Amino acid sequence: MQKNSAKFEMLDEESKKHGLAAQKDEITGYHIYDRLSRSTKDVHNKKVLKDIAEQELNHYHVLKKYTGRDVKPSKLTIWLYLFLSKIFGITFAIKLMERGEEEAPVSYGRISKVIPEVEAILKDEEEHEKLLIDLIDEERLRYMDSMVLGLNDALVELTGMLAGLTLALQDTQIIALVGLITGIAASLSMASSEYLSTKTEESDRNPLRASVYTGSAYVLTVLILIIPFFLFTNIYYALGLTIFNAILIIFIFTFYISVTKELSFKKRFSEMATISLGIASISFCIGYLIRILFNVDV
Repeated sequence: MQKNSAKFEMLDEESKKHGLAAQKDEITGYHIYDRLSRSTKDVHNKKVLKDIAEQELNHYHVLKKYTGRDVKPSKLTIWLYLFLSKIFGITFAIKLMERGEEEAPVSYGRISKVIPEVEAILKDEEEHEKLLIDLIDEERLRYMDSMVLGLNDALVELTGMLAGLTLALQDTQIIALVGLITGIAASLSMASSEYLSTKTEESDRNPLRASVYTGSAYVLTVLILIIPFFLFTNIYYALGLTIFNAILIIFIFTFYISVTKELSFKKRFSEMATISLGIASISFCIGYLIRILFNVDV
C-alpha cells in the first residue's frame, strides 16, 4: 500500500485533486445508496440498491489503497438526493445523480497512470451500475403514462379555456369558478376513461390506480392553473401568472421524464410548451371574437 501511495504522491497537484474528488464521490454514493436501501420497503429494490452501495464502497477502498487517505462524504449531497428521492422517487434521484457523474472519466483519466484498476471502475460505473439501476421497479414509473395523460390534457384544455374566458367574461372570480367546475368534471371524466382503457390492456397495471394517477395529475394541474384567478382581480395579471404556472409545470414534469426515461429534455419541453401556449393563444383570440360578436358584458 505504501508503494501505491508513493506513486500517487508523485502525481501533480491537479491529478491528486481529481483522485481525491473521485474517492469522495464514491463514498458519498455509497452512503446515498445505503440510506436508500434502508429506507425502501420493497425487497427487490432494497437488494438492488444494496448491491450498488457495496460496489461504490469497493471503488472507494480501491482508490484509498492508492491515496492512502480517508475521505469524508459530502453530507449536503447525501441530504439533497435523499430529499429528491422522497419528492420525485428513487429512480429520479439516482439517475440525476448518475448524470452528475459525467465528469468521472476525466477525473479517473488523470490518475489512470498510477491506478490500473481505473478502467474496471469506469466499466462498473457505465455498465454494471446502469444495469442495476434499470432493475429498480417503482410504482409511479409504471403509471407514468397515466400521469402524463392527466397532466397533458389539463394543461392543454384548462390553459386554453382560461385564456378564452379571460376576454369573454373579464371577471376573475367567475372565470375561476367556471374553470374549477369544468376542471373537476373533466378530471373525473379522464379518470373514468383511463380506468376503462387500462382494464382492456394486457398489462400488470391496476385500472383503479391508473385512474387515480390520471385524475390526481389532472386535478393538481387544474388547481395550480386556476389559483391566480382567485388571487387577482386584474384579468391580465391572472392570465399571465397562469401561463407562467403552465410553463413551470411543463418544465418540471418534462425534466422529471427526461431524467427517469433518459429522453431529450429540450425536444419534449418545446413540444409541450408549443402545444399548450398555441392552444391558449387561439382560445384567447376566440374569446375576443365571441365578446365582440355577441356583445358579452359581464
